[in-house]
Amino acid sequence: MESSLPSSQILDSGGSAERKNEAKNYNEVMSTLPKVKGLRGYDYYLYQGFWYDPFFLEGIMSVQDRFNPQSTDIFVASSPKTGTTWLTALTFAILTRSRLSGSTTSSLLTKMPHNCVPFLEFQLADQNPSNRDLAIPLLSTHVPYSCLPKSIISSSCKIIYICRDAKDAFVSLWYFLAKMQRSDNVEPLPLEEAFELFCNGIANYGPYWDHVLGYWRASLEFPEKILFLTYEEMKKDTAAHVKKLAEFMGCSFTLEEEEGGGLQKIISMCSFEELSSLEVNKNAEHRTPGISSPIQNSVFFRKGEIGDWANHLTPEMGARLDDIMEKKLKGSGLKLPR
Repeated sequence: MESSLPSSQILDSGGSAERKNEAKNYNEVMSTLPKVKGLRGYDYYLYQGFWYDPFFLEGIMSVQDRFNPQSTDIFVASSPKTGTTWLTALTFAILTRSRLSGSTTSSLLTKMPHNCVPFLEFQLADQNPSNRDLAIPLLSTHVPYSCLPKSIISSSCKIIYICRDAKDAFVSLWYFLAKMQRSDNVEPLPLEEAFELFCNGIANYGPYWDHVLGYWRASLEFPEKILFLTYEEMKKDTAAHVKKLAEFMGCSFTLEEEEGGGLQKIISMCSFEELSSLEVNKNAEHRTPGISSPIQNSVFFRKGEIGDWANHLTPEMGARLDDIMEKKLKGSGLKLPR
């Protein structure tokens, strides 16, 4: 498939013959891959065992070839719509809290969380150093563990992974994609048709269960490098998880900070209610790969509720997806909330 946003970034950042050839080579690889109509109504490509939206696939191939992390980098990893925005906000607030003083306020108050933390296969696909603040070693990605650049896996980088009940993840994903498609004057797939695709593993960065299992197994093998979280457990005891995140990232809260309300301040600032009420997240717009028109930042803030799937899926649909997840996770030791 011709040009996607990551390849255009590659060209814009240098325009060299080498990079033009690189983009051409990625398109040639894509032309040989199995493809199927995906949740956004156009073809998804099967690459290294996972389905991808073409607008991110070139970026993934590029970072696999060329990305070199800092040894101190921390990656927020997830499948789409599983608590990414919340975890991104929390990790950014925790990691940058020492920068705040007096009149200095967090960037989270004026920027959408995803604009505070660069996205590996999007902003960093061209290795442009201006796309990240090297003083803040935080990046985000949806890339499955087995598809991460070898430079990340073999390094001392840390990874924080979040997942959630597949039913809620699917409903959140469908609404997100539907809003983006409508902003581009495209009628979204009916929920039932999208559900069928999801149950067959066809979703961007899917199958969902394989995405989850990849990081789960890696977390068992490298517990000092990979922290595995679930959205439901984080919601149940946010304070304990914020402390765990800070400890894992090497910036634990001091007793003075805790007693002074520093921990609770971060929890409140990053809550769904607080973030979704900010002007930047209510009315500002941003550009998204594959969408010609700008979309509202509010698309990232729907409900943030656990169990909302029951308002959109039939009990039979819920039971079917539960059954699929149970079979796929069997023997792994992982039991997701349901």
